[in-house]
Amino acid sequence: MKASSSDRIQKTVLLNASRPRVWRALTDSGEFGQWFRVKLENRFAPGETTTGFVTYPGYEHLNFQVLVERMDAEHYFSFRWHPYAVDPEVDYSGEPTTLVEFKLEAVSQGTRLTVTESGFDQLPEKRRSEAFRMNDGGWTTQCENIRKHVDS
Repeated sequence: MKASSSDRIQKTVLLNASRPRVWRALTDSGEFGQWFRVKLENRFAPGETTTGFVTYPGYEHLNFQVLVERMDAEHYFSFRWHPYAVDPEVDYSGEPTTLVEFKLEAVSQGTRLTVTESGFDQLPEKRRSEAFRMNDGGWTTQCENIRKHVDS
């Protein structure tokens, strides 16, 4: 697992699960919510916004919102969001979003999942480095969460 440059975070995790199983964990909003720790109110669909609430302890006051860009069955899933938007007093809607991409590759041991989040350099300078730092650690945790979810 690694981070590269100040604009892009990239993590790779080998999952002991089939590509269809990993795809379902990523794109079924109920399953996604289990390992990502969010309670989603609607399904994922390209061009649609999916909303809900964070269930991670200490962050339950936060809304969760993503705009799904693409869903290429069992290969690629992407959405846009406002990274590390954790201050309930701040309206992040005027800020640029980052792009989160999930790429699945079948390998002999199961599925290689690569998660990439890019676009940090477009964020307001005052919160760019903190958003990058927090999401870098967050994606490390989420890769472990999905690994445990699909391996169980």
